[in-house]
Amino acid sequence: MTEFTIYLRTGFHHIAAVGAWDHILFVAALTAAYGPREWKRIAVLVTAFTIGHSLTLALATFNLVHASSRVVEPLIAATIIVTALAAIRDQLVPATEAAAHAARIRRYATAGIFGLVHGLGFAGALRALLGGEESITIPLLGFNLGLEFGQLAVVSISFTLGLVAERWLGLRRRTWVLILSGAAGVIGLVLLVDRLRSAAGA
Repeated sequence: MTEFTIYLRTGFHHIAAVGAWDHILFVAALTAAYGPREWKRIAVLVTAFTIGHSLTLALATFNLVHASSRVVEPLIAATIIVTALAAIRDQLVPATEAAAHAARIRRYATAGIFGLVHGLGFAGALRALLGGEESITIPLLGFNLGLEFGQLAVVSISFTLGLVAERWLGLRRRTWVLILSGAAGVIGLVLLVDRLRSAAGA
């Protein structure tokens, strides 16, 4: 197995593994309101998140930006809560064209800005793996591409669950978004409290 493949798989598992709840919940809450037919808007969201986390991932990996995990990890949990609350709010606001347009713009901005925060979290994991690597260019590229494949896997699973909820369980899209976002927000709050306690005790 090549070095590139190793880091590609590592990046994929870092975001798509069962234990990666923070990144999974964020991506799920961010894209919950969209169906498979809205793939263009989803592509913009994914691209915005990619640009954000790729930037800080690269800067932090090259030691140009430094952030303590005691700060980054609670912030990542906070991004889940904010994103989930925004998704819930969008479903409760009257569905006017102006409101829908404003919600889309806000999601794009949120994906990019919060992607910066998640990139710092990814960087912590990548730096721990690099060890004595002579060059970090290949590991960085492989890890970053792995993250993208993992992100697409999360979006695909979220879509599949949404379709099942709508077609087999008879739920409206609005109801599904409220359920998924509500669950993400609650779990995000639990993660935030736990990480703040850990940071305070460190």
